[in-house]
Amino acid sequence: MSVVRALLESRQIAIYFGVMVLAAGLSQVWVLPVSLVDWINPALGVMLYVTFLQVPLAQLGKALTQWRFLLVLLIANFVLIPLLVFALLPLLPEHDLLRLGVLLVLLAPCVDYVVTFAHMGRADARALLAATPILLALQMLLLPAYLRLALGEQLALSIQARPFLNAFGFLILMPLLLAAATQYLAAKRAVWAKIHLGLGLAPVPATAAVLFMVVAAVWPQLEPALDVIGRIVPVYLLFAVLAPMIGWAAARLADLAAPMRRAVAFSTATRNSLVVLPLVLAIPGAMPLLPAIILAQTLVELLAQLVYVRMATLRQEGTQA
Repeated sequence: MSVVRALLESRQIAIYFGVMVLAAGLSQVWVLPVSLVDWINPALGVMLYVTFLQVPLAQLGKALTQWRFLLVLLIANFVLIPLLVFALLPLLPEHDLLRLGVLLVLLAPCVDYVVTFAHMGRADARALLAATPILLALQMLLLPAYLRLALGEQLALSIQARPFLNAFGFLILMPLLLAAATQYLAAKRAVWAKIHLGLGLAPVPATAAVLFMVVAAVWPQLEPALDVIGRIVPVYLLFAVLAPMIGWAAARLADLAAPMRRAVAFSTATRNSLVVLPLVLAIPGAMPLLPAIILAQTLVELLAQLVYVRMATLRQEGTQA
C-alpha cells in the first residue's frame, strides 16, 4: 500500500493535468449535467476529509499558539496582498462589474483546498488549518471595506455571512470532526487503523475528482465571456507569480521555519473562489460575466497550484540532497 501511495504522490502532477485536460475535452464533446456543479462542494468535503486524516489533528491546539506564524499569515493576506491587488487594478479595463469580480476573488484568502495543496507541497498544513477560522472571519469583516476603498460606496457590496459560514461548516468543520473521529478510533481499534491506512491512498484521487468537476463545470461557462477573460487572465497570471513570492518573503523576514514559509506562500497565492462564487451569483446582472471572471481565476489558480507543489517538492529535495 505504501508503494501505491508513493507512486500516486510522485505522479500527482501528471494525474491532475491529465484529468483537467480530459474534463475540458469532455465538456466540449458532451453536454454534461448541470447538476455537476452541485457536486463540487461535497467532493471538496471528501477531499478535505482525507487530507485532514494525514494531519495530526491532536496537535492543532499547539498550532494555534504559534503567534508569529499567525501574525505573518494575517499581515500577508490582509495587508500585503490587498496592496498587490490594488496595484494590479489599473491593468484591468475600466469596467466596474469586471473590477468588482476580480476584487472579490483576489481579496479573499482560501480556507478549503489550500490545506490540501499545502500538505502536498510539504508546507505546515496543520498550522494553516488551525488558522482557517480566523482567515474566514477576517475576510467577512474586511471585504466590504476593501470594496468601498477600491470602487466607492455606490458599488460596494454588503457581503453576507451565510455563504462563508456554510463553507466553514460543510467544508472545514464537518470534515475536520470526521477526520478527528477517524484518527481517534484508529488509535483504539485495529479495524479503524486499517481503514485509516487505506484512506492514505485517497488524497490524490479525491483531489483529481474535484479538479475534474470544477473544470467540467467551468469550461462551458467561459465561452460567452472569452473576450473579457482574455483581458483579465494576464492579471491573474501576474498575481499567481507575485502573491506566493510576497508570502514567502514576509515569512522569511519573520524568520519562520521552511514549512511555515511554504504555508504562508500557499495561503497568499490561493483564493476563496468556490466560496465567493455564491456571492457573485446573487448580484443583479452578474451572468455570464461575473461567474466567468471568478471561474477563470479558479482555472489559472489550479494550474498554478500544480507548479507550486512541484517547486516546493523540488526545493525540499534539493535542500536534503
